[in-house]
Amino acid sequence: MKNLRDKYGIPQNAVITIAGTVGVGKSTMTQALANALQFRTSFEQVDTNPYLDLFYDDFKKWSFHLQIYFLAERFKEQKRIFEYGGGFIQDRSIYEDTGIFAKMHVVKGTMNLTDYETYSSLFDAMVMTPYFPHPNLLVYLDGSIEDILSRIQVRGRPMEQSTPVEYWYEMHQRYENWINSFNACPVLRLNINDYDLMKNPDTVESIVERIGQSIKQTSLLRN
Repeated sequence: MKNLRDKYGIPQNAVITIAGTVGVGKSTMTQALANALQFRTSFEQVDTNPYLDLFYDDFKKWSFHLQIYFLAERFKEQKRIFEYGGGFIQDRSIYEDTGIFAKMHVVKGTMNLTDYETYSSLFDAMVMTPYFPHPNLLVYLDGSIEDILSRIQVRGRPMEQSTPVEYWYEMHQRYENWINSFNACPVLRLNINDYDLMKNPDTVESIVERIGQSIKQTSLLRN
């Protein structure tokens, strides 16, 4: 695929983060945009996560361990992006860990307040380091809970299949609340029914065009 970066005026050192709830298609979007823009990828490492299966079996016992693991891995990726000088597409943002998942566990009683405060202190310390570049743009993949549940079923991960459906409903609502108040960087919302990167990969160009427009508008506002 031709490089669309120059065509739509996207800086070669840009950092674009893909956000959205489980099953919404973040990994597919990450790879498609990286190919189109000739950017590096920063993927969430699910298959090598030693806590994920344990967590889905016992939320209360393993939620803190899981969140600390994710925080450490994401900070390593932030440092790598900083050292390369940008030019990355990120699969999920570090903001989702603290803004959605950790808070949800505290509210539901699957993480105690002391663990949450420890986790939050670590996050705040990481944000203050020079290795924490805020994204030029956060692309939020939006969809109905029905569409997302359908995708989770099709994906077929055993740990997700055995999770109560109420968990996915709550997570979906928390994502909607989170993105409506998110202000750490500019946001572009995309509805997952407006494109199909699996059946029609060329639809990525229209997405790149919208990304370019969003980054340009943000630059104009800053100037």
